[in-house]
Amino acid sequence: MNLTERVKEIFSASIEAKTTSVPVVTEPIVRAVGAIVASLLEGGKILACGNGGSAADAQHLASELLNRFERERPGLPAIALTTDTSTLTSIANDYDFDEVFAKQVRALGNSGDTLVAISTSGESENINEAILAAHEREMTVVALTGREGGRLASLLDHRDTEIRVPADSTARIQEVHILIIHCLCDLIDQQLLGQ
Repeated sequence: MNLTERVKEIFSASIEAKTTSVPVVTEPIVRAVGAIVASLLEGGKILACGNGGSAADAQHLASELLNRFERERPGLPAIALTTDTSTLTSIANDYDFDEVFAKQVRALGNSGDTLVAISTSGESENINEAILAAHEREMTVVALTGREGGRLASLLDHRDTEIRVPADSTARIQEVHILIIHCLCDLIDQQLLGQ
């Protein structure tokens, strides 16, 4: 296969993943927006975490909320737990890498806040520990996952929302996750600012 055909194949696979996801993720996205908007209106904040590409997605979400998405508005309180290298490395060194997000959630999270936990597999123990910590703090969890949801899916309770992408490829799941993040940002702005 030549490179031009490979590019076309990748684009086609991405489009298919997004099209297949629409009927599965639409209602969970709407529920997630409801939870996030409720947190914000009650004076809460959004904490976000993920590993690798999902860490970048957590940072992307936090920046779109804190700064702006496509419309001018006041900044919304959002923190990516993936950005403070001194905190991440000290927790990993002094305790365990599985605790790098959970310790931050316990220190920064409050009842009424929302944790956005991003894991393509649902098997990242540091994400799963963050969810447990969020529940200890009486926070709501919005989880972006893929595949079968992994262990993460079994940790969620009635307050939480899982937005699971029906795909197996990490790259395709991440491509849909970024679209989901843009949907969340758009709908949050719609709910807070109107049309």
